[in-house]
Amino acid sequence: MKSISNKLAIATPSLGLHKSHTLERKIIAAAEQGFQGIEIVFGEIETHSQNQRISIHAAAKEVRQMCDDHRLQVVSLCPFENFEGNRSPIEERLKKASLWVDIARTLGALFIQVPSQFDLSASRSEQIIVRELQQLADLASITSPVVKIAYEPMSWGICYPTWETALRLTRLVDRQNFGICLDTFHIGTRLWGSPLVSSGKYLNADAHLADSLRRFLAEFPLEKLFFVQLSDAELLDPPLSTSHPWYLEGEAAEFTWSKHARPFPLEADKGGYLPIVEILKAWVVDKGFTGWISFESFDRRMTEESYDPKVAAVRARRSWEKILPLVLPVKATL
Repeated sequence: MKSISNKLAIATPSLGLHKSHTLERKIIAAAEQGFQGIEIVFGEIETHSQNQRISIHAAAKEVRQMCDDHRLQVVSLCPFENFEGNRSPIEERLKKASLWVDIARTLGALFIQVPSQFDLSASRSEQIIVRELQQLADLASITSPVVKIAYEPMSWGICYPTWETALRLTRLVDRQNFGICLDTFHIGTRLWGSPLVSSGKYLNADAHLADSLRRFLAEFPLEKLFFVQLSDAELLDPPLSTSHPWYLEGEAAEFTWSKHARPFPLEADKGGYLPIVEILKAWVVDKGFTGWISFESFDRRMTEESYDPKVAAVRARRSWEKILPLVLPVKATL
């Protein structure tokens, strides 16, 4: 009988998006709901540093202590965006990366999460991209403890938006500490869900997703799946268009959607409608993945000062309780 033994984490933006929602409040909220891990946004370490008037390294030590006190593992430091192929000098980017690696080690973070490049001005040369990501992975492994680089295919990524393309890149980078983070939002909205039509689905969406999941089970090397992120997407009514209040000229539709309307999985009352159960069942249960599962929601409701991070943590916990019986096989009765 298959089961799920994965440890659960939650990302700090999923616990509040107002400046009053401090890391301390979020850490406490996550721990109270039984989460075992947390993903920390680098910018929140910087904010803690500024608020406490201490160096960023001292801030990271304080945050690590808070997590230790509440028995939370820092799963990732995120998101290290638009690194590979960037037009700025590689020396500058590696200097920034070195700081991130230092902070990740201070936090005890297992991973630095690297979203796939989405800057339209970036180089698309695979040779350049591979070389620069090799340099990043080597930087993160040159001393102990090794920090793993979790590359995330983004649905609006310019070169590597799917698990297949990200897996190709991972094989080319060819570093033991370089692997993949898969997010239900990004894969779901690349293959299945669309913010541009009233149905919320691409043509032949179900068949395309089913084919992707079959190929994932056959082709994806389990050791390169570093962790999984869970979030849903809100069915937009009306669909996104140039007249929609969220529309920003030049911004990818999926990016706009992501910023405003990513509830926790199976929150149908908040418009969630992606096929989370099918995706998670394949990625985790059928594939036998036993690593970290992390909730990553971006909910516009959380931008209000009145929103309580504890409410967000409860929502995430309830989401997991809805998911579990749907992804696990029903026990046979005698």
